[in-house]
Amino acid sequence: MSKLDLNEMLLAANTLRCLAADEVQSANSGHPGVALGLADVAAVLWLRHLKLCGSDPAWADRDRFVMSGGHGSSLLYALLHLSGHALSMDDLKQFRQLGSKTPGHPEYGIVPGVETTTGPLGQGIANGVGMAIAERMMAARFNTPEHTLVDHRTWVTCGDGDLEEGISHEACSMAGNLGLNKLILLYDSNRISIEGRVDITMSDDTKKRFEGYGWRVFTCDGHDIAAIDRTLRKAAKSEDKPVLVICETTIGKGSPNKADSASCHGAPLGAEELRLTKQALGFNPDETFVVPEAVRSLFAARAAKMKRVRNAWKRTAKAAFADIKLKAAWEACLKNTLPEDLEDHLPVWDGKPVSTRVASGKVLNAIAPVVPWLVGGSADLAPSNMTYLNGMGDIAKGDFTGRNFRFGVREQGMAAIMNGITVHGGLRTFGGTFFVFCDYCRPVMRVAALMGLPVIYVLTHDSFYVGEDGPTHEPIEQLPAMRAMPNMCVLRPADATETAVAWEVALSRKHGPTALLLSRQNLPVIDRTVYPSADETARGAYILWQRNPDKTPEAILIASGSEVSLALEAAQTDGRNLRVVSMPSWELFEAQNAAYRKRVLPPSVKKRIAVEAASAFGWERYIGDEGTTLTMGGFGASGPAGKLAEYFGFTVEGLSALINDYLSK
Repeated sequence: MSKLDLNEMLLAANTLRCLAADEVQSANSGHPGVALGLADVAAVLWLRHLKLCGSDPAWADRDRFVMSGGHGSSLLYALLHLSGHALSMDDLKQFRQLGSKTPGHPEYGIVPGVETTTGPLGQGIANGVGMAIAERMMAARFNTPEHTLVDHRTWVTCGDGDLEEGISHEACSMAGNLGLNKLILLYDSNRISIEGRVDITMSDDTKKRFEGYGWRVFTCDGHDIAAIDRTLRKAAKSEDKPVLVICETTIGKGSPNKADSASCHGAPLGAEELRLTKQALGFNPDETFVVPEAVRSLFAARAAKMKRVRNAWKRTAKAAFADIKLKAAWEACLKNTLPEDLEDHLPVWDGKPVSTRVASGKVLNAIAPVVPWLVGGSADLAPSNMTYLNGMGDIAKGDFTGRNFRFGVREQGMAAIMNGITVHGGLRTFGGTFFVFCDYCRPVMRVAALMGLPVIYVLTHDSFYVGEDGPTHEPIEQLPAMRAMPNMCVLRPADATETAVAWEVALSRKHGPTALLLSRQNLPVIDRTVYPSADETARGAYILWQRNPDKTPEAILIASGSEVSLALEAAQTDGRNLRVVSMPSWELFEAQNAAYRKRVLPPSVKKRIAVEAASAFGWERYIGDEGTTLTMGGFGASGPAGKLAEYFGFTVEGLSALINDYLSK
């Protein structure tokens, strides 16, 4: 490592301060305080420790950098610009403008170098934990005694708000349990929140908290360049624990009148205060978006060094990939390649009733041997979610060769760790919990959908049929809420055969998450020698049965999940020409062409009944003003599932009575 020049590093840090403040002032919107306060730490990290290559931002063995407090995005954009990423000075000048590469919070997929979308506080920390897990798992799979393909760190910056959010506890507790020594969390401890001094809300002993998790903790003056450098070097040497570096900083550092105050957290400094700040930092107050040549040279020298490091890795990879099997496995993981004969590996059903959660577990274990990049776990519910991959080992401290996660009762942390593993590359994740608890995961699911991440949620116990556990465990409004999320594909299969196809759909998706909603109770297995192929599941909805298919139906029963067999039995006991449509996925159905949708749900047939053990909200899309529903008008209740079905009218007799009453009007 080159000799540390304090004056050069301070100039780099002050350049970052001015660039970030200019971005915010130009937009007249943003958060300058964290950028000014964290600039010294950022300059040291990016110029002396972070392993990345701006000209090859997708390099597999780069360090990952996450700014969990995404409101500090102006600093991240300045760093990406100076480090040679595809972000121009003009892009910085378009900060927070519509259609720009520099949105208000970092967004994955817009600019290479932004490793994940951050903004909802705490999620970036958990994403970083996922990235660090993925690094260890990929290292366990592909490093050999002769060649090291995977050996990088994950660096995450966070603030007080990140640590106040409960998700930080979930993720950091798990990181300590796994001994993620290549994870380094840089805590911007500036003691200021939006409402004022942080001690009005937080009196934790952060050092003791993280030591209790099993982390190593260091503290440094976040404005002492030499101390920052020494501390980061010590942090990088940890061999058995993740590291927290408490960087004691001043928010708005350099601003004569707003430093160390809440006023600079979420508003521009203002034209006059920005002039004074630049003057205090030794910059021309009348110039904007200025980068001294000395600073350009510093970043260029670092970029050249990192390019040499990247090239050395490429030579290592070339030597390692002389092993054709290793190369093929590596590429399959990075591309998430599915075997062409995947369908041949699916289980065959014997016709006995089976819950879709059990069917899902059988599908998972059947395909896991031929889909080596698929990994996952459950929020301490694997025996109920049926998410355990038998014989494939657990991820544990010191052993990352397995494929099963023990996430513990950490639903939100689990979901965000899954996001981090996915954006890291090389692995695809699934995570299980009871459907009703998806509300704990929802903020993270939303970000996964926003990022277009192909994570898979296995959500079991999907209705009031949970039974004796009662309404606290019985999802009602969760189904329409899940369907309301853009880019989320929701699948509620009717039986084991639809469940298998649902897994095929989920694994085939590349640009968005999938939620599989699965039953606790056994369901009849639909005989596909009599009824249409379950492959139709991939179309979102299909005609399962009609008494006289050559004529226009008198009414259409539309059902999902466990209610499909109920609708089928009720229709077949009725003498009228009824049609039964299985609709496992609204999203997949909407993706079909208009001709297909009209064939399944002819516009001329106004008599429609939606049958689903959930809130009716949203069904008006398919039943129109003249339709009706057998749905849930309130919460569930505690009692045996069969008794609850009778109580809520989800029986053949109850549905038949509704049909008769509806069609007789």
